[in-house]
Amino acid sequence: MASNMIAKSAPTVAVMNTKRANTCAKTASMAGVARPAFVQKQRAQFLSRANNSCNIRHSRFCLQVSADAEAGTSECLCKIGTRGSPLALAQAYQTRDRLKAAFPELAEEGALEIVVIKTTGDKVLDKPLADIGGKGLFTKEVDDALLSGRIDIAVHSMKDVPTYLPEGTILPCNLPREDVRDAFVSVKYKSLADLPEGAVIGTASLRRQAQLLANFPTLKCVNFRGNVQSRIRKLGEGVVDATLLAHAGLRRLGMEEHVTSVLDEADMLPAVAQGAIGIACRTGDSRQEGYLAGLNHEDTRIAVVTERSFLEALDGSCRTPIAALARETEAGSGKMSFQGLVAAVDGTKCYKTGELETEWNAEAGVKLGHEAGMKLKEEAGEEFFEGLKVENNWG
Repeated sequence: MASNMIAKSAPTVAVMNTKRANTCAKTASMAGVARPAFVQKQRAQFLSRANNSCNIRHSRFCLQVSADAEAGTSECLCKIGTRGSPLALAQAYQTRDRLKAAFPELAEEGALEIVVIKTTGDKVLDKPLADIGGKGLFTKEVDDALLSGRIDIAVHSMKDVPTYLPEGTILPCNLPREDVRDAFVSVKYKSLADLPEGAVIGTASLRRQAQLLANFPTLKCVNFRGNVQSRIRKLGEGVVDATLLAHAGLRRLGMEEHVTSVLDEADMLPAVAQGAIGIACRTGDSRQEGYLAGLNHEDTRIAVVTERSFLEALDGSCRTPIAALARETEAGSGKMSFQGLVAAVDGTKCYKTGELETEWNAEAGVKLGHEAGMKLKEEAGEEFFEGLKVENNWG
């Protein structure tokens, strides 16, 4: 069944891509747009790279899922639940490989299985995330599968995980964090500073939009949904002038060739827990808890719980751009540096914590994150939050 479902997906993607390309070409023709030859050449090269990398990675991940589904030659000790996007699958396979390396019994054929689950966030692509509403757009169905016993562990991008966890689940494990920064991606421009007035930026992130408009108020931000591959493809088709993507995701997918430049945290503070993978299991499942304890990267967990404490204090269920970053000031120093902000969607108001310090441990980090969030909440005032409340906290 898994193989059949996967085999059907590739032609569907091809048809959708063809339709999208034809639509873009028709729109440009109707508008009478004449593009310089060098821009057309750049765009053709960009699209060629995007299509090649997308097709290769789509096939690779699908073949891996098929192989896992059919490899049940021995007892399955751990079913790994994940969304089905290429990035989610890359994270699930990183989890699988780490489990195999850490526990010999999991290296046996059939001991691990990948289970792909489609979430609400994957199904509704024609609306901004903030307009869909509801908590856990990318996690609810995966959590449901965990609680029902369909899967044993759930692999999440931590920035998608709401500040609460469903009753009956715990999230005891974070894998080593990737680069936290955002990447600027464009066919025609080398940096944000090169963008002309009125340039169109594609992003579904209120956090990115707010910080962009705070520094470049003449830019136009439009909703830009879909997986990493589809967004890069639409960029190459000229739908937008540029987009911002998490550098971590591009690195995990092996798609760094599309990065035009990487933004400094001072110019674009990252989303809470950006670049971190979290793995949940059922409360009281001692076998899975043991496996996850062997994978947990404590420095990443300290940073993640600190940033999520800040988000929770600001009421992360509101439609408000929130960013935060906790890190050890120097490796082995035992000291934490923390920055956070909350902003208006149009970038006209931005409240920042400044750089704060405390001890580098989870308890001190949670305390600092909470206090920093409460202070900004008081500073911004009730009116700032009052018209922004929608159940969403994505970065």
